[in-house]
Amino acid sequence: MPMIDVYAATGTFTDEHQLAVDLASAVMKVEQVPDIALFRKNTAAFVHPLPAQCLANVDGDSTYVRVQVLTNAGALDRDKQLAVVAQLTAIVAEAAGDPSLAGRTWVLLTEAPDGGWGLAGHANTNSELVQLARAELSAGRAPAGG
Repeated sequence: MPMIDVYAATGTFTDEHQLAVDLASAVMKVEQVPDIALFRKNTAAFVHPLPAQCLANVDGDSTYVRVQVLTNAGALDRDKQLAVVAQLTAIVAEAAGDPSLAGRTWVLLTEAPDGGWGLAGHANTNSELVQLARAELSAGRAPAGG
């Protein structure tokens, strides 16, 4: 149940809400988790526009994007890591209307340790998250709409 944070200069994206939806949807799809409310409601993206003077490279260029994806430990094997980075980079560049932004987009993959994933006031282990998903699936709940 990833949390995705995007940092970019204000005005980089015209529709930040749609960007958040697109990023969360892409990560959920790459993770290949069941399309159930547990995952749909707890995979989210946050877009953080920053004044351009608040970010820069060594030369002072502020046209960079930083995307950080936090997942539970082991959620992304190597193939999924490659897919997430490629897809999120493409989504960011498209949302900015600037194909060259792909070359200035950093995607950082971070894993929360087992038990370091809080949901509904409880620090869940991976096995507890699996149990929650299985319980929802066995209850016969239909996938939540998006």
